[in-house]
Amino acid sequence: MSFTKTTEQDSHYNHLETRSIKDVLSVINTEDQSVPRAVEKALVQIEALVGHTVKCLENGGRLFYLGAGTSGRLGILDASECPPTFGVPEHMVIGLIAGGDIAIRNAVEFAEDDTQQGWKDLQAHNISTKDMVVGIAASGTTPYVIAALKACKQQNISTGCITCNAGSPLAQVADYPIEVVVGPEVVTGSSRMKAGTAQKLVLNMITTTTMIQLGRVKGNKMVDMQLSNDKLVARGKNMLMNQLDISETEAQALLDTHKNVRNALKHHSNGNTKNG
Repeated sequence: MSFTKTTEQDSHYNHLETRSIKDVLSVINTEDQSVPRAVEKALVQIEALVGHTVKCLENGGRLFYLGAGTSGRLGILDASECPPTFGVPEHMVIGLIAGGDIAIRNAVEFAEDDTQQGWKDLQAHNISTKDMVVGIAASGTTPYVIAALKACKQQNISTGCITCNAGSPLAQVADYPIEVVVGPEVVTGSSRMKAGTAQKLVLNMITTTTMIQLGRVKGNKMVDMQLSNDKLVARGKNMLMNQLDISETEAQALLDTHKNVRNALKHHSNGNTKNG
């Protein structure tokens, strides 16, 4: 299969510097609207990856995201949101980036070209055959990611990927490839734009669907969320008030006792719940 890196193809728009602010914003918005449609075309691939990820986590495994630059940062963002949103242990979903933690904020020169460090980064977390490793690379050609997935394959560790080019080297080495082809960027090669948006949408789908399948959502509520600020405490109280038909004072008392919405619901004694 021939490989065309559409993420690097020339923009459909020229002379951007001569356009008005309104025109540039309109162009970007128009292009962004194509991203969800591209994601929709990859739903079968996403379903396959999520299905296997659920099995891995049910069996005590972990989900690793591995990327460089924007892709790595997006993986870390998604992983970091799982404990507060779904109440899972911090080590269940782990994001790794080429260049280490400093690369979250600052570009680390040539880190993405290192073909050894990705596997070393995984080994530092005692990677095992129980785990699932998802490589993220808009181009589908990032050496740091590809080499790590190849090493995983040699060790019988399950792999997936998220890329924005069809038939990429990364997709060819992944057990569960996801290819969301968004086409050229408004600014040629700036894959933090449509490609980054596509990756973020897919990451949202992977972890949210996985956590729902693992029982981390009740109805449509985040009953396992960490009550780490006033906004979330207020949300938790509202859940209890609506579900149990109780006062704010009673809801606060339940949270004070059980520290968690799910536990409060489980241990509430009057059983006067609403349907929902």
